[in-house]
Amino acid sequence: MTDDVSAVVYDLDGTLVQLLVNWKTVARDVTTELATHGVDASDADLWEMLDLADKANARDAIEDVIGAHECDGARRSTRLPHADELLSRDVPVGVCSLNCEAACHVSLETHDLAAHVDAVVGRDSVATRKPHPEPLRATLQALGVDGDAVFIGDSPRDELTAERAGVAFEFV
Repeated sequence: MTDDVSAVVYDLDGTLVQLLVNWKTVARDVTTELATHGVDASDADLWEMLDLADKANARDAIEDVIGAHECDGARRSTRLPHADELLSRDVPVGVCSLNCEAACHVSLETHDLAAHVDAVVGRDSVATRKPHPEPLRATLQALGVDGDAVFIGDSPRDELTAERAGVAFEFV
């Protein structure tokens, strides 16, 4: 499928690289930060915490906490086999990730992939996050492609994102 498209968009974590992030520590740190904003997030998962942060007007502070962990994890990440495939592409390449945009750039630079990626859209690049189609559509727009693309990812959420955006999908 990837031979007949005008662009290829990859998910990042679990597809091109494996970020080394202790998500339990991230959740603990976010819970602590939300408490300083008067929000009890003790029973929330990380995605719910982001929604709570929006309601408490604390999104920037929470993104800073999560992003710091993700960037550290990006520096220590391991490169996965699809990263080598990315290097051989002769069409525009993008990354559309649930990780923050800065962590995407850090991991791409860490693994010498940055020069081969034409557009990066992270969780904090647009107002919505996967599986909403907006992040993938924003990546395609940055690549100058209208949908004649394939999104390669590692999760049902990635597959649903592609479906909602009207884009072909491949699992890694």
